[in-house]
Amino acid sequence: MTELSHIHRFAPGNRREATPLLLLHGTGGDENDLLPLGGAIAPGASLLSVRGKVLEHGMPRFFRRLAEGVFDEDDVIRRANELADFVLEARQRYDLAAPIALGYSNGANIAAAMLLLRPEVLAGAMLLRAMVPLSKPPKVDLAGKPVLIVSGQSDPIIPPSNSQRLATMLEKAGAAVDHRTLPVGHQLSQADLTVASQWLETRQSLALP
Repeated sequence: MTELSHIHRFAPGNRREATPLLLLHGTGGDENDLLPLGGAIAPGASLLSVRGKVLEHGMPRFFRRLAEGVFDEDDVIRRANELADFVLEARQRYDLAAPIALGYSNGANIAAAMLLLRPEVLAGAMLLRAMVPLSKPPKVDLAGKPVLIVSGQSDPIIPPSNSQRLATMLEKAGAAVDHRTLPVGHQLSQADLTVASQWLETRQSLALP
């Protein structure tokens, strides 16, 4: 769909009480990529899946980079704000509660940037293979916002120290961070699905009255 500011797909859920998921793909993906993963992690939840607006050699991304692991931070800020505005539009259009972001790689990085720049837009985040998106983020109060970071022990793209720095950055801002490291590389695995679904289930049960 293209009526709003980003190309996206919306899959309405059948469990009104389930927190919606905002699905954010990795480099070269699109709005279809994470729908099966989102459905497996949060059965019955509404899914809002977005395509990144930036093209790198024809591959969609959420922001520009200068080299692998080197981000155009001005573009990160611009695109994170654009995406946050889209989420607010989509919430109104589809009558959604604030979503939990489920991002992979580049999608996880833009989700982390949204947490640091527009924290009110997200109810939380599951960041699969995320890096620090901004070297000097603004001061922000994440006030117990739940965040799961899942890293790969043998990830050739993201050094463990970078993922740990992101976890520390979000914790210092007040987020309730659960950082897991799996014995995998950069690609997603069945273990990611298991960890994410268990984390989400625990979080939703704690939120029940």
